[in-house]
Amino acid sequence: MVNLTEHKFFTESDKLALGWFWRNYLKSKMIWLFLILGMTAAQGYVYREFLKLTESGMRIVFERGTLQDLFEICAMVTGIFLFRGVVSYLTPRIATWIANDAVQRMRDDMVAKYLSLDLAHFDKAKSGDVILRLVQQADGLSSFVGQQTVKALRDAATILILSTYLIYKEPFLFAGVVFVVPFVLFGLRRVSKRIKEIQQSAEAVMGDFINGIEEMTNGMRTIRISGQEEMEKRRLATSTKGIRTLNIRLQAAQALSLPWMDFAAAVAFSMVIGGGGYMVLSPEYETDGASIIAFLIGLVLVFDPARRASSYFVALQAALILFRSIHTLMLETPEIVDTPNSVAELDGEGDIVFRDVSFSYETNHPLLHNLNLVFRGGRTTAIVGSTGSGKTTILSLLARLYEPQSGEITFDGRPLCEYKLETLRGIYSVVSQDIVIFNRSIFDNVKYVKPEASDQEVFDAAEAADILSLMEERGSAPVGPKGAQLSGGQKQRIGIARAFLQNKPVVILDEATSALDQKTEDRIRGAMEGLMKGRTSIVIAHRLSTVTQADLIYVLEHGKLIEQGNHSQLLAQKGLYASMYNAQQQGYQK
Repeated sequence: MVNLTEHKFFTESDKLALGWFWRNYLKSKMIWLFLILGMTAAQGYVYREFLKLTESGMRIVFERGTLQDLFEICAMVTGIFLFRGVVSYLTPRIATWIANDAVQRMRDDMVAKYLSLDLAHFDKAKSGDVILRLVQQADGLSSFVGQQTVKALRDAATILILSTYLIYKEPFLFAGVVFVVPFVLFGLRRVSKRIKEIQQSAEAVMGDFINGIEEMTNGMRTIRISGQEEMEKRRLATSTKGIRTLNIRLQAAQALSLPWMDFAAAVAFSMVIGGGGYMVLSPEYETDGASIIAFLIGLVLVFDPARRASSYFVALQAALILFRSIHTLMLETPEIVDTPNSVAELDGEGDIVFRDVSFSYETNHPLLHNLNLVFRGGRTTAIVGSTGSGKTTILSLLARLYEPQSGEITFDGRPLCEYKLETLRGIYSVVSQDIVIFNRSIFDNVKYVKPEASDQEVFDAAEAADILSLMEERGSAPVGPKGAQLSGGQKQRIGIARAFLQNKPVVILDEATSALDQKTEDRIRGAMEGLMKGRTSIVIAHRLSTVTQADLIYVLEHGKLIEQGNHSQLLAQKGLYASMYNAQQQGYQK
């Protein structure tokens, strides 16, 4: 026995998500929404007038009225349906405009939300889920709100207006129609939970598929070189099979609503035909054939939109998953935010100090252990160490992309959390090993970090980074998705040019020359030194030849500081730094 209370049409999460969408994106369009409601009501009113005119036309035929009367009835029917056609054209046009405007604003808010979330969110979130929400789910809601919902409102208005008229004309016959309503609701409740479960699984599988496509695209070079095309086909085929299976199950569940409605309609029509025929034949009633024919036509006009309404209800169950998915995102809040008394003044010339700083991405896997570091203002400090020693994590802590679990980081004597995030992050100029390149010209890619820069400033920055000649050679030609048409060294020179263009007081170089050959590195070394001169410079490097001129070098191992000093001092210690440096030098000589 099925407990109907377990199959709610709307859960609390559904109600919260729908309320959020209404308040933020539809409520401001109240005037237009009332206009749509008025036009949908007018379409239902047309059907009511059609029934009245049909009944009058039948009586003219049965009671031998004049041809003039019949012509007038036909002309009126034509007129009201022409009116309905005009309204039917305007209603979806307005609704589509409202829906697309709402979804555009929602998308903008989603992008803003993603950009406000902590970096820790993206350490766990799959890129496929981000794309799924911003593209497919938003598009799905646009279609649902702008088209399906408006059609459902039109059908609901038709059902309400016609039902009211039919009750007024023949309340006894309409009671037979009401008799089947509980059976319809029972069927829809049975279907709703099933649809939600399948839709939830379908969204998860689609997210995995999109994520797989992105991984394939990003790794295409490796796939081709290693001959793993067949492996990729099999890997993505698993997702496509999952999508196919879930779509079939979803369509099967959705298809259950229409046969259920058809069965209910058959019962209702049988009761009306039987009851209506008895009323016409019985002398106890004053019902004639024209009334019964008009009632049956009206019932057809009610059940047809009722069938569509049941399909809409099914679509609503799937759409609720999309509403809840996006609403869940919008409820997320970043943990790293401006504190109430944070300040907006920071010249960036003071010392940056780590005091007993410990950090871990996961509780059981600590990365940094009680680090004590000092980055002197106006000096160059380098951090070296093996992969996984925590070098890049230190840079993330400097920008408050993460917060340390213990200890304190200060800038110019003030804890980082007491500066506004925009102020703190605005003093850094970063060149990392992973340069974000857009499918635009080299000029546009350099100017990206400073849109207000003049053309001459961009040219000067490109010249300092030794990429001006390539910029002029390519002109306005785009560099391909993610800079596919550029070498690794050319991408990093774009990153270096951006640093020159920004001209910030603190320069962070995170493996900035790792993709450059020795000749190119030597050519731009003077420019790099000019960039760092007089600024607080923090250099993360695997190639130790790039840090020999640093004022201070920190050597990390497994998140701990094991050595410090300048290049000569560290060589004299004959520790880890010395062994790493000597090994690299021998490698270069070979």
